[in-house]
Amino acid sequence: MTHESGIPLGIRFKLLSDTPQDSAAQVVNEVVVGDYRDLDTLREFARGCDVITFDHEHVPTEHLKALEADGIPVRPGPDALVHAQDKGVMRARLDAIGVPCPRHRIVRDPADVAAFADEGDGFPVVLKTVRGGYDGKGVWVVDSVEEAAEPFRAGVPVLAEEKVDFVRELAANVVRSPHGQAVAYPVVESQQVKGVCDTVIAPAPDLDGTLALRAEEMALSIAKELDVVGHLAVELFQTRDGRVLVNELAMRPHNSGHWTMDGAITSQFANHVRAVLDLPLGDPRPRAPWTVMVNVLGGDYPDMYSAYLHCMARDPQLKIHMYGKDVKPGRKVGHVNTYGDDLDDVLERARHAAGYLRGTITE
Repeated sequence: MTHESGIPLGIRFKLLSDTPQDSAAQVVNEVVVGDYRDLDTLREFARGCDVITFDHEHVPTEHLKALEADGIPVRPGPDALVHAQDKGVMRARLDAIGVPCPRHRIVRDPADVAAFADEGDGFPVVLKTVRGGYDGKGVWVVDSVEEAAEPFRAGVPVLAEEKVDFVRELAANVVRSPHGQAVAYPVVESQQVKGVCDTVIAPAPDLDGTLALRAEEMALSIAKELDVVGHLAVELFQTRDGRVLVNELAMRPHNSGHWTMDGAITSQFANHVRAVLDLPLGDPRPRAPWTVMVNVLGGDYPDMYSAYLHCMARDPQLKIHMYGKDVKPGRKVGHVNTYGDDLDDVLERARHAAGYLRGTITE
């Protein structure tokens, strides 16, 4: 999808991919299959590149510093990206710049988890491995000291956080360029199912204007303080007492911003490309009063051609985006976007299409 946004600008992409079957490898012309964790592979790949950017945060920080030392621009840079790679580093930095977060600290063992619980309101407590987790992986909600043993088996530091009493999850998406220009998209509501994003509503319904502005300003401030270049997604909790707390950071085009492909004047992907190349950023405003994105998760697929016939005939305004991924239960293999003036109608259309493409709706 980033490649798609670069085509009208005549931008040539070179991709380092795990396998030839990866989504981007199916469309980018120049593909190198290799291990992003190997420095020699990264250095060889980077030769001839004007700039390096990412579709995930897992490239080792020290390798990115080595590329920068070689004179290759890396955006976002390793000093920024580490805050999306390491939750412990992220929490410490957000504390230092005064960004509101859930109560937290690094814990040593299950007994330390129990002590952390006693320092607050007791169990349940949220435990996270500081590196490597996404889509609910590497995250546990534990109700006792006995349940707290599992996260420590990974052999990496564990972050304990209070279980926030929240109304809903929000996301503030912003984009920042090397020379400091920044834009903010409307704050959205992100609905999760089993730890995986299911539905995004843009803008977040019934969100107080002051709170929405606070969330946008917070995201812009984080991008500036961390010197982020490119797209930054700030995942938030809206608490029952009227606050917003930072849950996670992602420094790349993000699932909570996929609605912008069809619902904003300039998509998150197009603005990420512009930022990485230090071009003027595009207008982030929405095209319609409401846009809804629903993920298509792996399930028992019907014949895809027949599914397209049904969905496109039923809703000519529907936008379908499939990723070319092998189907696995619960895996994100695509998404749909709908937009319009009536939120209930837009929601129904998106959920019906995603369900039909998955095979859970057959009429």
